[in-house]
Amino acid sequence: MEIKTIALAADHAGYKMKEAVKKWLKSEGFEVKDFGTDSEESTDYPDYAHPMAEFVESGQAQLGYTFCGSGNGISMTANKHQGVRSALCWEEELAALARQHNDANVCSIPARFVSEEKGLSIAKTFLESEFEGGRHQRRVDKIAIK
Repeated sequence: MEIKTIALAADHAGYKMKEAVKKWLKSEGFEVKDFGTDSEESTDYPDYAHPMAEFVESGQAQLGYTFCGSGNGISMTANKHQGVRSALCWEEELAALARQHNDANVCSIPARFVSEEKGLSIAKTFLESEFEGGRHQRRVDKIAIK
């Protein structure tokens, strides 16, 4: 899969991590669609996760990253969309396996539990990993409710 556009979404707790990942992605030449938030002022993650997930689901972005305090709420919200497979990743190995085995198209990073350096490393691992297909395809095909 050729990755051209990457979508981002965060609440207030994930704002700083989102900004760091956005800066890195742009430096690597990717087009970035940022669905917000745009500050550390308290906000609700579904307001940003749903539009980001719709953008990924429609194919306008090939991958997405979400950020909130635990990474859970924003990931749960994104996963309400049938074409989204969001994985909570707090270690590089989880990010790699999410792509390799689950064909995850959104990586959710828990901003209050990983450093900026670790978050960037997780984001890079997710981006560089590829779906292995094979036996994993059968399982991925069973995820969406038809």
